[in-house]
Amino acid sequence: MILAVLFVTGLVPSGGMTGPLPDPETRFPPVKMEAVKLGQLLFYDPILSGSKTVSCATCHHPRFATSDGVSLGLGDGGLGLGPDRRPDPENVPEQRIPRNAPSLFNLGATEFTRFFHDGRLEQDPSRPSGIRTPLGAEMEKGFKSALAAQAMFPVLSGDEMAGHYSENDVAKAVRQGFLTGENGAWAILSARVDNIDTYKQMFKKVYGSSRPVAFTDIANVIADFMAFEWRADQSPFDLHLRQGTPLPDKAMAGMSLFYGKAGCDSCHSGIFQTDQGFHAIAMPQIGPGKAARFERHQRDTGRMRVTGHPVDAYKFRTPSLRNVTETGPYGHSGAYSSLEAVIRHHLSPVEALENYSISNATWPKMSFETDNKLMQDTVERDAIAKANELPAQKLSNDEVSEIIAFLKTLKDDQSLAGRLGIPKKVPSGLPVDQ
Repeated sequence: MILAVLFVTGLVPSGGMTGPLPDPETRFPPVKMEAVKLGQLLFYDPILSGSKTVSCATCHHPRFATSDGVSLGLGDGGLGLGPDRRPDPENVPEQRIPRNAPSLFNLGATEFTRFFHDGRLEQDPSRPSGIRTPLGAEMEKGFKSALAAQAMFPVLSGDEMAGHYSENDVAKAVRQGFLTGENGAWAILSARVDNIDTYKQMFKKVYGSSRPVAFTDIANVIADFMAFEWRADQSPFDLHLRQGTPLPDKAMAGMSLFYGKAGCDSCHSGIFQTDQGFHAIAMPQIGPGKAARFERHQRDTGRMRVTGHPVDAYKFRTPSLRNVTETGPYGHSGAYSSLEAVIRHHLSPVEALENYSISNATWPKMSFETDNKLMQDTVERDAIAKANELPAQKLSNDEVSEIIAFLKTLKDDQSLAGRLGIPKKVPSGLPVDQ
């Protein structure tokens, strides 16, 4: 009984006392299985990319814990998956995707209201649509959630799914600024789906209507699939919180550090280990950086690109740590392939930035001149260091090892496998990445 009381209050014995621990309750809105199964097919179907060669799963594949296993991926113009992805000799990518592909675990939970590394798409109750996007009100109508909206923005990115500027009808529409409307990129893609009878009939079953498939319909069912497929709240840590199931001694010691001396929970708070906020921690900037192609200097100022406020320079969204042992490389640019390396970066951010080696990254098999360009720019590197807000601290090697042992208890095997899995085929007949 005493142990039960300690769990209810969020304080559990672990050699000493740690806490408070997160509220174990998770909140996931219900989804319809008809929509989930339809969304599964569309998630793995390359029909949604300009050249019909890239699917959502190309960069968010269960083989790589819903990411792609590399620091910065190759979208359109790439062949294969993960670290084995390589350029198509007949359609060489122009650059790497500027930011690391984030994992998709628990995005259907109500706690997740901001998306992308800079939060440029977020839930906003003050707007008629309930969401705010970087492209304005025209891009906000019809999505049932911010999750649904974010799921469909990669199709407008040339580096990700749309393709090079003139290589297909979607890329041409994007280049001309035709995103919505009768001749827009979204209309082209939704017409492709609507012209496939299997999809048309499945949408009719979901929505009870034979109207043409809208692009937002596609987004909404893909969001339902992601919410269902990768719900991760059955880890050993969850069972420990809810039922008092013991964790290994080393993990218990790591939990005490995480929620105590090390102060990890100052940012990685809540049941999913994220405060949903934005922080500057001197994370190394590798790759091209998230900058508009017309900008002379490639750099990535993170949240400041959204707000315009200098105080937000180099701040990026706190990632959830669910399944974190499986989701590397880490950081908004995937600067660290090793979990231990990124933890040690947190202990002394500025020093780690100054001593960073690009050998910490994992790349697909192609090199670009932008790979290490920003880290060799002393002005840019100094600006990243100056923005750092994370104080240095000391932990012993044993303590770092204990924190890693705790992070292993955030692994949810069912979510890693996925509930529906990878379909063997999709209605378009296009190949499915297995």
